[in-house]
Amino acid sequence: MMRALYSGVSGLKTHQTKMDVIGNNIANVNTTAYKSQSVTFSELMYQTTQAASGPNATTGTAGLNAKQIGLGSVSGAISTAITTPGSSQTTGNPFDLKITGDSFFIVNNGKDNYFTRDGSFYVDAAGNLATTSTGYNVMGWGVEEATGNIKQDVVQPLRIMSPENMTYPPEATSQAYVSGILDKNDSNAASSAGKTISVSIFDGLGYAYTVKFAIKNTESEGVYNVEMTDILNSNNESLKDVYKVGSIKDIATFGTDHVQQTTTLYSLLDGVTYDSSTTPGTYHKQTSFSETFSDFDDQKLPGIDYTVPAGATSPQTLAPGATFTLQGIGELNKSDLEEAFGLIYVTDVAGNYYYYDDGAGNTYQLGNGTDADWQTVLGKTGLSGFTASMDGDGKVTFSFDQTFSVEANTVFENGNFTKEISQLEAYGLDPNDTSVQYEFMVAPDGQAQVTATETVSGNSLIFDTATGEFKSINGQDAATLDFAQTTTNLIGEPVDLTHFSDVSIDFSKASMFNNNGTSTITMVNGDDKGLGSGRKLGELSGVSIQNNGMIYASYDNGQTRLLGQIAVASFANASGLQKEGDNLYSATLNSGEFDGIGVDVTAGGGYISTGVLEMSNVDLSAEFTEMITTQRGFQANSRIITVSDTLLEELVNLKR
Repeated sequence: MMRALYSGVSGLKTHQTKMDVIGNNIANVNTTAYKSQSVTFSELMYQTTQAASGPNATTGTAGLNAKQIGLGSVSGAISTAITTPGSSQTTGNPFDLKITGDSFFIVNNGKDNYFTRDGSFYVDAAGNLATTSTGYNVMGWGVEEATGNIKQDVVQPLRIMSPENMTYPPEATSQAYVSGILDKNDSNAASSAGKTISVSIFDGLGYAYTVKFAIKNTESEGVYNVEMTDILNSNNESLKDVYKVGSIKDIATFGTDHVQQTTTLYSLLDGVTYDSSTTPGTYHKQTSFSETFSDFDDQKLPGIDYTVPAGATSPQTLAPGATFTLQGIGELNKSDLEEAFGLIYVTDVAGNYYYYDDGAGNTYQLGNGTDADWQTVLGKTGLSGFTASMDGDGKVTFSFDQTFSVEANTVFENGNFTKEISQLEAYGLDPNDTSVQYEFMVAPDGQAQVTATETVSGNSLIFDTATGEFKSINGQDAATLDFAQTTTNLIGEPVDLTHFSDVSIDFSKASMFNNNGTSTITMVNGDDKGLGSGRKLGELSGVSIQNNGMIYASYDNGQTRLLGQIAVASFANASGLQKEGDNLYSATLNSGEFDGIGVDVTAGGGYISTGVLEMSNVDLSAEFTEMITTQRGFQANSRIITVSDTLLEELVNLKR
């Protein structure tokens, strides 16, 4: 009877244990990566009242089974469904990770390694990848500096936003290429300035520059000279001025100096005449007032037209600095006089007039007549024969004579001013460019065949005239923009240029086809695969985690960098891990030891998903079913105790 009582007690205890487990499962139904548990019962022990006996051949009796009385139940095992995955919850947070497979994230509290399926991570103030719930460091492998590859060694904290990872170093441009069409009928290539193309480059410090080139025709068809003309910084300043050197070639050269001759037929500019009766011939250009008189722009009155007075004589040559009188005629409206000269228009019984106060105690009333105050107020000198006529609306008509100083070599004849100019000016050539020597063969009508001889620095770009395809640039596919290491400025100070890198420029993709006189030729930094393009200093713009756990940083200069890899741990018997709370597990003798290195998550066919968390694998329907059966079992065991108590009560009552 007592045995039945204690069996009921053991049954109550085991069912209570099972209810505790069920309650814990339900409590963690929304706990990230929680793994549900289940309880299995086993028999406690048995009391043998009679041992089993075998058959007796002599007596012919049969064997008897043992007589055993059970003493209750006990919790045989509490198992964790650790390999059963939970459902996925999308969060959109790039540091929320979910493992598909049987492995575990490795985290560390600064002393010991723990294991978890909870992948809710964040980056702490020191740049470490850490767990959001406990702040433990997420462990993984670093990058081998020499190779840039992952070094699978003892796991270490993943410090993905360390100061050295916040920027990507700049790189100097070392490659460029030219592509597109250079049409032989392009007028730009035939001009003195040439067809301009440019390319952006970076120096070793990440500063950007624009290198300008000029492609010019030569006397030979299909042959062009490519010259580097300038290098500008990001403020559009020439490095010649920035470094205060004599020539841009002191900083960088492109090709070698060589003599180039071109012969071109020129016509006189508009307004230029050629006098072949003199030896040598002379050139004259009809000039405007502003070109004739050195002080015309400073002296002329706004709103007034100037003409040569009728009946003016026609001297042949005006001496430099001599004066010449023009007649000024024009009108100024009321708004012009008020806004431009600060006059106030007054209407009263005395008549209409303009009032002016110069702020120095002088006031003026300006009206019709030859009042010299008009000249004073308008701030002009040299006026004579001054008259002013004002109508009822305040509009004033002026007439006066004014003298101007004549430029040198000016002739006045038949009402026109002409000036003797140089032969170079007559054909629109730059008289200040001493690098070019010209030879002229001039026809009586002024047309001239001009041969220009100049020393140019550049490379000879040659196309196949039969096919239009690129042939060579100085006999090769590429030419080099060669930067000096050091140079000297105009006052003798050294200039360090070591932050620049030579740039190899490939011309093989250029062609010379007909494109209706329009060239599309361009120059691009980097080769055709983008290598050697150079870059500025890159700022960290984003971090991404791949499905194999590799962590990459993205930078605003277009570069990426491998920062590390999340390592995972696998166990022969994952169910043997010990729960430590906070979604953490620790290794036990029955789970297998952690080797300190870990494995790649893909080694067992698993992978990592980003922006996703693994939810609890608790099945509420199963838990509620188990709760019902557990409740009934508990009730039944309680009845054993109740009945046993009744039997004991009857036994006690026998004495009565």
